[in-house]
Amino acid sequence: MGNTIRHWLTQVPVNDPVDHRNAPFVQLLMMFIGTFVPLNKVLFLYATLSRHATPPAWLAVDLTTDALIVAAAWTGVWLIRQGRFRQGVTLFLGVLLLCLGAAYASAGMDNLGLDPIPLLLLAIAGLVMGRRALWITLAVLLSILAACLLLDVLRATQRDGAAPAAMAGKLVSMTIVYLLVAILLDRTVAALRASLEESNARGRELELANERLRHEIVQRERAREQLIHAQKVEATGRLASGVAHDFDNILSVVLGHAARRERIADRGPQALLDALEDVELAARRALAINRKLLNLSRQEVSRPEVFDALQALRDMLPMLRQLFAADIRVRLEGDAGPLPILLDRGRFELMLLNIAANARDAMPDGGDFRILAQRAADAQHLELALSDSGVGMPEAVRERIFDAFFTTKPSGSGTGLGLSMVRDMVIEAGGGIHAESVPGQGSTLRIVLPLAADPA
Repeated sequence: MGNTIRHWLTQVPVNDPVDHRNAPFVQLLMMFIGTFVPLNKVLFLYATLSRHATPPAWLAVDLTTDALIVAAAWTGVWLIRQGRFRQGVTLFLGVLLLCLGAAYASAGMDNLGLDPIPLLLLAIAGLVMGRRALWITLAVLLSILAACLLLDVLRATQRDGAAPAAMAGKLVSMTIVYLLVAILLDRTVAALRASLEESNARGRELELANERLRHEIVQRERAREQLIHAQKVEATGRLASGVAHDFDNILSVVLGHAARRERIADRGPQALLDALEDVELAARRALAINRKLLNLSRQEVSRPEVFDALQALRDMLPMLRQLFAADIRVRLEGDAGPLPILLDRGRFELMLLNIAANARDAMPDGGDFRILAQRAADAQHLELALSDSGVGMPEAVRERIFDAFFTTKPSGSGTGLGLSMVRDMVIEAGGGIHAESVPGQGSTLRIVLPLAADPA
């Protein structure tokens, strides 16, 4: 029940955040006054009329002011529910001040004590409506007191009342009390508003900083994708010489059969069919190489998929052999079963090409490049060991090979980004990578990747 009432009180279409926070309490206050005043008046009338045969003359004014207060309270609640918070509070305060002025004028300064109603009005005006409303309310209250004093002075000759000096002293005392309360509220409201504005300013600055950070993240991801694409293009360029040699062999087969077409035709239809079949196989091989290069160099969004790493390595062997010189032997060893991983296949191939390119540069006089793929001891990870028999690396170089833009190659021969990109892609896939090397005995890069469920 309490949560339902709280929810109802907070569901008001008020845009200002401060007014929206004040709306539940102000509504409760207005509903309390709108309910308490008529109930209290009923009890008061019962007690008064039981002692007097006819109601006193001032009772009509009292009933009228109470009716106005009740009407203003419930009208204020309705206005707040409509989203017109400040209009509702202004109406409520205005009617209370009007009724207070009528009551004070009727009672006179003689009968006035330290009434809490003016203090309540000052608190509502200052804390809810702000400093301007606070000082306007104080000015109206002091005007009411001054008008009451003037009326009492004019009536002093008609009735035996307090001396004007005594009434003026009471006015000064009440003015000082209300002024002190107003100053206290003004300083408190000013401090609260300043703190709120500072908090809102910091919130806006934080929101702008977050927006800039999101933009920078997007820009960084875009730059990273472009960098990966550049690495693909670079790897494609490194493959060009090997591919050109392979295309020479393919075209030699096609041209050889074309040059011997008459002799083949003389041997009969079967010899011609066999020759055309060789031409078709050569053409298909050329298409496969060309498509592989196009797929490698194409800029695409990363699309992780589950595939067999061992089969992907087997498919990459012809291209890896084209990357190396003829005096470098390329070997693949691995477990018999499938090794499924979740990764973008194009990026997996790019990782291999980058590592192989570095191994090729480390073996200028030929050697061996060995790939070992197997399950780790925990059976939950794939272990890849890519080894070369090249010149190796000193410890100072080995510690920095994954740093971006670090390279030991001559100017124009490398960007220093290949192994850095490999490390980033391995880490993004949830794996790890480290290098082992002995100068003069070659190097080994060990990659660990989490295994996935077997591909369907």
